[in-house]
Amino acid sequence: MMSFWSGLKRDTLFARIAGVLILNLLLANFVTYLLFRVEVEHVPLRSELTERIATSLRALDALPPEQRPALAQAISTSDLGIQIRSAAEVEAHDPPDRADGSASSPPDPRFEQRLRERLGGRKPAHAMHFWRPPPPLLGAPGIDSDEAPFVIAISMHDGTFAEFHPQRIPMAFRWLQLGTEIASICLVSSILSLWFARRLSYGLARFAAAAEEFGRSAEAPPLPETGPVELGLATQAFNRMQERLRRFVHDRTQMLAAISHDLRTPLTRMRLRAEFVDDEEQRSKMLHDIAEMETMISATLAFARDDITREPRQEEDLDELLDTLCETMGETGQEVRYVAVGPVPVRCSPLALRRAFANLLENAVKYGQRARITLKQAPGQVIVEIDDDGPGIPTDMQEAVFQPFFRLESSRNRDTGGVGLGLSVARTIIRGHGGDITLANRPEGGLHATITLPA
Repeated sequence: MMSFWSGLKRDTLFARIAGVLILNLLLANFVTYLLFRVEVEHVPLRSELTERIATSLRALDALPPEQRPALAQAISTSDLGIQIRSAAEVEAHDPPDRADGSASSPPDPRFEQRLRERLGGRKPAHAMHFWRPPPPLLGAPGIDSDEAPFVIAISMHDGTFAEFHPQRIPMAFRWLQLGTEIASICLVSSILSLWFARRLSYGLARFAAAAEEFGRSAEAPPLPETGPVELGLATQAFNRMQERLRRFVHDRTQMLAAISHDLRTPLTRMRLRAEFVDDEEQRSKMLHDIAEMETMISATLAFARDDITREPRQEEDLDELLDTLCETMGETGQEVRYVAVGPVPVRCSPLALRRAFANLLENAVKYGQRARITLKQAPGQVIVEIDDDGPGIPTDMQEAVFQPFFRLESSRNRDTGGVGLGLSVARTIIRGHGGDITLANRPEGGLHATITLPA
């Protein structure tokens, strides 16, 4: 639900589709509101009322006289009351000769015409009487005589009359009713529009998440090829690209491992031959170079083996992992300091992540005498900082040290450093988890490494 609302707050495809749909919906309802304004004000004199009167009269006329009062009461509504009257009662309310000299006539001549048409023709087959309610209602404040209620009495086949009392609903109530109906339509339609927009944008959001996951791990599963045709084609192309890249990386790593493995045989022969060299100094130099090459090959094989054998991801407490690693290094006499901060769960490959941090800490201790680790949490990510007291790294070479087999100490003496794969392996592992490593020199001296991982 939080992602649903956060998608509306940002400039996303979901927000744009939802905005267009809801704006058009509100505009359509506003136009409808204006168009029906006249209808709302004149409903009592329109065809709807004449149709209701004609239908009710036919139903009453078809019943025996004793059943009509019950039906009249049953079909009466708040805006149209119905009663059964005798001819004498109707004459009493609407005498032929009125005291004021006015004739019995409808409030709108067209109304009687429409009503007779609904009843089956223009000929006066039904006697009709119209009259206004008596004063003081007509003289009540705020009521115009043209807008005052009126009564309609229509004869049936046995001479009795059905008396209809149309009631004009107050305009405030009509506006409230119309507004409530439009608001309800807008609410339901807006919810459906949001759902529809979410469904349209979901495929692209899933596509972006899959691309991000593939950037973290080459073993990410393929996307299901569902959705609209265009999205399905894009998903197929993405899955094919993912498979080609995965196969390319795997083949390259296997080739590297095979070459490194095959180099061990000639190196063994070279070592045997070097043992027969008479010159002590030359023999020592040759054996040293062979040992250096074997170290590089072993490191390369280890790197390739770890790359081919993908460790499954699981939730791990990063605080506990760092604490255990620092304790292990401290037992070997290395000066590493870390203060536990409590559980910090991350989804990772534990052994690979432990190797990455071990490489960084070993470098810090080797070149900076001691290492200090700080673990922090930020919105959406976890930050690990490693400081040492060494000479630092020149700014123009802080990126180059992550290249495989690159070493600042150019003699490649095993006593002063490794073969140059430690930082490269560490960054590969961290980036495989969706994070990164950056280096910077501390103002007071030493190197500052910042490792970020997704929370």
